[in-house]
Amino acid sequence: MLLLVLVSLGVGARSIPLETVWRVLLRDDGSPEAIIVRRLRMPRTVLAVAVGAALALAGVVMQAITRNPLAEPGIVGVNSGASFAVVVAIAGFQVTSVSGYVWFAFAGAVLAALLVYTLTSGAARSHHHTRLVLAGAALSASLGACTGILTMFDTDAFDSYRFWVVGSLENRGTEALTAAVPFVVVGTLIALALGPSLNALALGDETGAALGLRVSWVRAAGFLSIMLLCGASTAAAGPIAFVGLVVPHVLRLVLGPDLRRLLAFSLPGGAILLLVGDIAGRVIAPPGEIEVGIVTAFIGAPALLWLVVRRRAVSS
Repeated sequence: MLLLVLVSLGVGARSIPLETVWRVLLRDDGSPEAIIVRRLRMPRTVLAVAVGAALALAGVVMQAITRNPLAEPGIVGVNSGASFAVVVAIAGFQVTSVSGYVWFAFAGAVLAALLVYTLTSGAARSHHHTRLVLAGAALSASLGACTGILTMFDTDAFDSYRFWVVGSLENRGTEALTAAVPFVVVGTLIALALGPSLNALALGDETGAALGLRVSWVRAAGFLSIMLLCGASTAAAGPIAFVGLVVPHVLRLVLGPDLRRLLAFSLPGGAILLLVGDIAGRVIAPPGEIEVGIVTAFIGAPALLWLVVRRRAVSS
């Protein structure tokens, strides 16, 4: 991951050798290379690490509390809520900058996730995770339709929204980073503290309750961490797919089912995947670039298909 951070700081429209990157990181000499590395690429690279780690960690928690290996953070309505809020900010309040609608996106993501959790909080313990997925899918479809209606009749909103919705780290700036990182840190601490409880929950709700686990509190805390992690990362970088789905699967093949290990190693795992996607997007089509959300989808979809085929082969 550290090597990828250095590569990310050196790759771009103007390539900078790694030794120069290391030199200007240690001392700001005011050179053009120092300005590019420290002021332009450093916030982007740190944001890639934070967003990748947050999405992967949220994916592990989501798969644990739903006991669904195909669950990913977007199923609780986070992406659709953030997207709808961004369109409302653009169309209703004429907000056009990323730093302007980052707070709208975060509020929309959190409110959508809270609505999904509220709708399913009264469900029976054995059916809670099923209703959570269904409610998230229904809300995502509804908000997606509302977003489509707004962008259909407002071309300015559509033009601004389409650059955000693909998921990108370009031109995010330090404001998006400083807005997202505090929520990511709090969500990370909550998720890591839930490791032993999630291991007990994996045995089943009844078994976990028999072991003294307060199942509803564990689910509520896990859902809170997902809201913080996904809401902040989606607000800062837009919807980025497959990170929260692929990274937990790959780590589970290497580390086994212990959720304490999965939670810990998902942080560098997600950061590595997003750094690779961001670097690849910058070198594939110079002097322009391909958004990281497109690259991760291009990498994640074949990886997911391979995992599904491999699982079927092993089970048969």
